[in-house]
Amino acid sequence: MRKADLYASLVVFLVALPLCVGVAIASGVPAELGLVTGIVGGLVAGMLPGSSLQVSGPAAGLTVLVYEAVQTYGLPALGVLVLGAGLVQLVLGALRLGRWFRAVSVAVVQGMLAGIGLVLIAGQVYALGDTAAPASGLGKIAGLSSLPGAAEPRALAVGGATVAVLLLWPRWRRGARVVPAPLVAVALASAATGLWDLPVRRVTVHGLLDSVQPPSLAELGRLTEVGVLGTVLAFALIASAESLFSAAAVDRLHRGPRTDYDRELIAQGAGNAVCGVLGALPMTAVIVRSAANVRAGARTKASRVLHGVWLLLFTAVVPGVLGIIPVAALAGLLVHAGCKLVPVREVRTLWRGHRGEVVVLGVTAVAIVAGNLFEGVLIGLALAVAKTAWDISHVHVETEDRGDAGMVVRVVGNATFLRLPKLLDALEALPHDRDVRLELGGLRHVDHACAAALERWAAARDHGRVATITSTS
Repeated sequence: MRKADLYASLVVFLVALPLCVGVAIASGVPAELGLVTGIVGGLVAGMLPGSSLQVSGPAAGLTVLVYEAVQTYGLPALGVLVLGAGLVQLVLGALRLGRWFRAVSVAVVQGMLAGIGLVLIAGQVYALGDTAAPASGLGKIAGLSSLPGAAEPRALAVGGATVAVLLLWPRWRRGARVVPAPLVAVALASAATGLWDLPVRRVTVHGLLDSVQPPSLAELGRLTEVGVLGTVLAFALIASAESLFSAAAVDRLHRGPRTDYDRELIAQGAGNAVCGVLGALPMTAVIVRSAANVRAGARTKASRVLHGVWLLLFTAVVPGVLGIIPVAALAGLLVHAGCKLVPVREVRTLWRGHRGEVVVLGVTAVAIVAGNLFEGVLIGLALAVAKTAWDISHVHVETEDRGDAGMVVRVVGNATFLRLPKLLDALEALPHDRDVRLELGGLRHVDHACAAALERWAAARDHGRVATITSTS
């Protein structure tokens, strides 16, 4: 093992520790379950082939969906949901479908992340002030106006200071390379809270083994419920998409071996299956930890495996340290993470050249905030498909006047029902006292609606005047 991998594993561990705890609390589960997922992400997914430098663990991107699932089905059902999602991922990887996740519209993925980020920010702002958040996304946003009067000022100060450190610490490049910003921010917040004995809420610790809850046979039987199956599929598809998009991003950060998407999907599935058996949070590949791993100089997968070892040793030897962390500091950490999920720069770029993609992104994000993650993604995908169908349905009508020989009309492009009104308007505008030869050889595609409309137009042309339809190229 290289020294670079050892150093990188320590850096990733220091980044992962507060994020594992913060994601768990935001998901409405014990803090230890986030650490369990981080450990499994290192020791199980980290050992398997796929992406050599990508690091897995609990991710902010699934926080909203996990919270909704726990509120709907209860904490004991979480293991069943994650186990089912892992098995689905294993099947998808075995069928070599991993590469197909790259075919998902980027606007939908960015809209999904934006929606998750907005809901995460809206929910964690309440935790910044040690106050309860409304259940729905719209309720969280609507309640922000009354938050200042309900928030605990000292907790809000701790959370705000945490966000400030996260923003300012990376500017000191030498220090940021040695100690990651999340650890500095949470450590300073914990120290200040203890030094001045601030009356703010802190992380509740029950012990690692006490938090592990393998699913019972009764809970496994819930996999026959339609709602549970839908949530399992949502877990599997969204976790897979996030992991494989993260892999593509990590590949751009280094010159080592490229990701095998099918093997990476199998690795993620195996990790989620183990997390499910332990009743822990679902895992995905996490770009924040993965980027930290690459930038710290990691060369092999040893660094990501070792980061899981450090997490295990920490929770086994000094779990009580978690009890000094203020919840407001973790909320600040997640507010910062949520802001990073909102793709502001990408929206600016898309607006200049692909405004339709911005519409897909915006509708997806709004649907997630107004409804839930699964429905929002489905709406986004449907809109992306509709936009693509509209974009490729370009049809042009070209006319050539040949004098006494009549007119030649050529239809070029893709004739679908979406462009049928335009096509018929152009044909019906032709002179009614001329013979017309209609050539369709320039069409790459004609759907049934357009073919039937063309036949009807030819039959009705000038009360019997013949319009010849040819398919010459």
